[in-house]
Amino acid sequence: MGQGLWRVARNQQLQHQGYSGQGYLTREHGRRIAANNVSNTSHRKQAQGGIDIYHLLKTRKSKEQEGFINLEMLPPELSFTILSYLNATDLCLASCVWQDLANDELLWQGLCKSTWGHCSIYNKNPPLGFSFRKLYMQLDEGSLTFNANPDEGVNYFMSKGILDDSPKEIAKFIFCTRTLNWKKLRIYLDERRDVLDDLVTLHNFRNQFLPNALREFFRHIHAPEERGEYLETLITKFSHRFCACNPDLMRELGLSPGKQKRALIQWISLYISG
Repeated sequence: MGQGLWRVARNQQLQHQGYSGQGYLTREHGRRIAANNVSNTSHRKQAQGGIDIYHLLKTRKSKEQEGFINLEMLPPELSFTILSYLNATDLCLASCVWQDLANDELLWQGLCKSTWGHCSIYNKNPPLGFSFRKLYMQLDEGSLTFNANPDEGVNYFMSKGILDDSPKEIAKFIFCTRTLNWKKLRIYLDERRDVLDDLVTLHNFRNQFLPNALREFFRHIHAPEERGEYLETLITKFSHRFCACNPDLMRELGLSPGKQKRALIQWISLYISG
């Protein structure tokens, strides 16, 4: 009885260490079998849930290209979709391999408009030799220049024909751009009140909760760090714009236009102070 139990326990131990009825299996062999089982299980899961796109693409490759996905072998719409997820730096690197695909104008146009939402040049007939890749480099250069010196940055955009010399066009550019340094932008708007006026009118506060509208306003036009004349100017301009966007609300409150603005200015001043 004792020997029987010992044999059972010993057989279980040998099976656990890699023995079988047909002979001895090394632990390395056992690991390979386990890895194959995991791989087979993974393949079965992929087959159940749909074809893995990697294996779909792999079938299009020759043996010489094994392990390397050539975008030129894919349908153009799929290649452009893949490249559209790249930033400008990675897209330039991709152009070293897939020059025709990565230099496509639609890809660079998307990069330009997703970073700088408005430029005067977008609405003009492109000049001879124009390319959105070149435009992206100029916009990036101009933004860096603006973040060092706002006046020089704006002059750079105008010299390249990217922006028209118009307060409204400059305001639209600022409103749709997120790459400008907010401290330099605050200094620029304090000096260019004509651009500030047009920038304020681009905001639509209709049917917005007042604190939310105020936060949105100061997200585009950053408030100064200290109270002063410029902050009072911003509060006044916001109040006028909020009243203009919500005339029905002001009438329901029973306030005349003059009282509306004065009451709103007082409330905002208390809101900011508190």
